[in-house]
Amino acid sequence: MMPWPVVCGRRHWPCVAEFESHGCGARLREPCRRGVALSRLRAMALPVEKWEAHARRKWASLEPCLQEKLSLAVPLGDTFLLCLPLFQPADEEFLHRLAVTNWVGKDPRAALFYKEEGNKRFQKKEYTAARILYSKAVSHNSPEMSLCYANRSAALFHLGQFEDCLEDIDRAQAQGYPDRLQPKILLRKTECLLLLGRLQEAAGVISKVESKIAMDQSLSSTTRQILLRKVSQLKVKAHEKESSPLSVPEALGKTQKDLEFWEENGKISSASSSVNLNFNSCKGRHLVATKDILPGENLVKEEAFVSVLSPGKSLLLQDSPETTWDTRITNGDLHCHRCFKQLLASVPCGGCSYAKYCSKKCAQLAWEHYHSTECPLGALLLTLGVFSHVALRTVLVAGFAEVSSLVKQFHGDDKELYKTEARGKSLDETLDSTAGMEGLSEKAKSLIPGCEDDGQYQGSYQAVFNLLTHAEKHSPEHKFLCSLSIVAICKKLLDTDLTILSQESCESQSKLRAHVKMSAELSPELKILGEAMLRHMLQLQCNAQAVTAIRESESGDSIVADSEQVCLATALFPVTSLLNHSCDPNTSVTFSGTAVTVRASQPIPRGQEIFHCYGPHRCRMRAAERRQRLLCQYFFECRCQACLDELGSDVTGIVATRDIFCCSSCHASMQGEDVLRCSSGACTLLVGRDYLLHQLWDLQLQVKTALGLLQDNQPNQAVELLMRCQMDAENFLSAEHMLVGEIEDHLAQGYATLGKWQEAARHLQRSIQIVEARHGPSSVETGHELFKLAQILFNGFAVSEALCTIQRAETVLSVHCGPQNAQVQELQEMRACLLELPRSLLHRVE
Repeated sequence: MMPWPVVCGRRHWPCVAEFESHGCGARLREPCRRGVALSRLRAMALPVEKWEAHARRKWASLEPCLQEKLSLAVPLGDTFLLCLPLFQPADEEFLHRLAVTNWVGKDPRAALFYKEEGNKRFQKKEYTAARILYSKAVSHNSPEMSLCYANRSAALFHLGQFEDCLEDIDRAQAQGYPDRLQPKILLRKTECLLLLGRLQEAAGVISKVESKIAMDQSLSSTTRQILLRKVSQLKVKAHEKESSPLSVPEALGKTQKDLEFWEENGKISSASSSVNLNFNSCKGRHLVATKDILPGENLVKEEAFVSVLSPGKSLLLQDSPETTWDTRITNGDLHCHRCFKQLLASVPCGGCSYAKYCSKKCAQLAWEHYHSTECPLGALLLTLGVFSHVALRTVLVAGFAEVSSLVKQFHGDDKELYKTEARGKSLDETLDSTAGMEGLSEKAKSLIPGCEDDGQYQGSYQAVFNLLTHAEKHSPEHKFLCSLSIVAICKKLLDTDLTILSQESCESQSKLRAHVKMSAELSPELKILGEAMLRHMLQLQCNAQAVTAIRESESGDSIVADSEQVCLATALFPVTSLLNHSCDPNTSVTFSGTAVTVRASQPIPRGQEIFHCYGPHRCRMRAAERRQRLLCQYFFECRCQACLDELGSDVTGIVATRDIFCCSSCHASMQGEDVLRCSSGACTLLVGRDYLLHQLWDLQLQVKTALGLLQDNQPNQAVELLMRCQMDAENFLSAEHMLVGEIEDHLAQGYATLGKWQEAARHLQRSIQIVEARHGPSSVETGHELFKLAQILFNGFAVSEALCTIQRAETVLSVHCGPQNAQVQELQEMRACLLELPRSLLHRVE
């Protein structure tokens, strides 16, 4: 419901799940909602507003006959070719001006600025902010690169990231770190090695330090004495470690057997043998259970065919100065641009200041597969949005040969299918029966689109290519915007390396580039790429998956840290895309880097379809709103069982029944439209709906203010305000209203911050009752809330209650997130810690 966690006296209010182990404590974080808002995903994915507005104006200025021609252009290749001459130099210049704000070049002045800002944060002991600023500095070429790496190593050392600290020390030395400063950085290296238990290496570095101190005649006597004293201290530490070597425990999880059953499907890559691929004209392609499936069973484990890191919302570093250089922090500063691993010591791209990687290996692989082409287009791609970027990367990953083959094959099969339809059969009818197949080629005869010649469905480019575009359902204006964006990319590709088009020599490529520029039109190869990219851009609205993760915010001196679910990236998972939507799904989806895992969240009998929720869930909104949102983005009217049941009965759904007003006199529910009447026959209270909505709005503002107080580390004031909110809510909201649950959750967070564990547990238990009523006792939402309760009981030393809650939370979260999930492992650590206590304490209840 809300966020937090606790670790040996430090709590974190989580936003969905995860946490770190610190000794015998638990760090709390708050649970997340299911899915990511559809509108938010689209907002991040589409071009900047000014380019969208420009495209709308251009569309409105077209002749009606040309608008009609573009609207009726069914093959996407025709749409692309019609838009190609419409992209004029004025459009290119306008886009260039917009792209300047997303400049991704390198500038030594930027490196100096970020280094100095990092130094200021380091002096204030804001080591995380300093690390990020030093990372921005190393992304720009500068004579002071070695100092930037060395300074970042110092920040990493203070953050306890010793392996990354060592890597940065090596990078600093490789960049020519000043000889006069070598003793300082070598002493830091020695400390890291000692803390990591690498004693022999540490001894070698100590000898090197002593040698440098002895040989450096420029050192003052005071500096020499300080360095020698530090060396002496490190020698003592090394001796102590040799005398009593610490046994380093093996990381949790590596010795545990993965109990998740998995048998690869022989026909569908990345899918379990428990499912089968079916097709009909009503449901399209979909997965069905081939046996009875138990909760928690893995159904799909798939690597993304293509994925692109989303910039996400910009976070401005606190107290950042107004400057030419951007001090905002985005996903691009926090995660590897290839594997999405959280960045500590980023490896920058050699050509741009935007792309950052977790290792040289990731940087090299990205460069080989796509970034060598994308690098010069960085500012343009950030301006055109993630969908355009994904469309380009898809064809780069696939390779021109594969793209060209499928585009040409599609053109051929398209003609045959049109002939078939002319004989009186629709495409759906043709694919849904074996009759009428004689008019198609062997390739077009496949009953299930996207399958290989042998009938297998692979997570390949062919599967991606055959994802539905719904081209006829997109508005003409939207298709025009997408087409112009793709044309802009193709024009820009003329200035880049054209080896993506063929394997010809560099000389041939230069001649081809010069010829294309002189001819003022795209080459046939670029036209093929353009058509394919337009296809993929239109596919993404219905097939893109938002890759999510939990991000914890900086808490400063506060004992409680907030965390939230963020959209990290946009990706295409061809197999996961086979899952149809249900507002009451039978699966849960989790992400790890660029991989997705789909698990059964409830028993699924043999023959039942496997469903995933696209965002609108029955526990969060009413059927009418869900159906409207799904129709708007996915072009279908939802007829899942949850919608049919709600629309076919007098009951208005979980959301409506829980989020209702109650009578201030007798607490019975209020009923009616504009004027609500108490449902109790003994009460005659009448209240206007607008009045109650105004009360609700005011209460929400008060709760928001209290949350701000919690975040500012003012728990006493927050608790006082929340208690007043609680009393106000009792006067007009039902006991199961979600806002009542939020108030209880915030009160639990406040009391946890104050170390008042009993009060915190009591309020959180009330919040959990509301979550269970809405989502169910076995839901992932309830699991996350139980996780928080386990942390509170653990830190409050309520042993018996903690053990029971840990068991419940582990059972629920293992089903939805798997046994290797960080939260599940933290729960196991807490249990092990409690069971090691003396038996006399195991029965203690706070």
